[in-house]
Amino acid sequence: MNAKKRTQYRILGKILFVIYIIFVFYFLLISEVYGRTSEMQEYHYNLVLFKEIKRFWNYRNQLGIFATATNLLGNVLIFLPFGFFMAMASKYRSFLSTVIYSFALSLTIELSQLFMKVGCFDVGDLLLNTRRNYAKKKRR
Repeated sequence: MNAKKRTQYRILGKILFVIYIIFVFYFLLISEVYGRTSEMQEYHYNLVLFKEIKRFWNYRNQLGIFATATNLLGNVLIFLPFGFFMAMASKYRSFLSTVIYSFALSLTIELSQLFMKVGCFDVGDLLLNTRRNYAKKKRR
């Protein structure tokens, strides 16, 4: 691939990456589908690894298929494109940058959910989202 095509490819990647990041923040912080319009009265956080996943799995019959699938599969699906778009948009690709950017995005989202009181800060999500993006990058 010549230099001009690579530059065009990276510009397209950056545009798609920005659109993807906006979508992720909207979906996780503002979207009405998941009850993000009403502010909770207190902070919700979980500092125990995999506690929320276990809770959703144990109470899957009471919570219903939509809530369980959204919690267990939604995080996986929403973060899968991150590694692809980051690699497409960036000139420099390394293990360390992938881990740092993946963790930074996940931490930003989790802290935003905590401070905006529209979700639950979950350390399990930090680990899983960072690991998921690294695994996707490693397969390339």
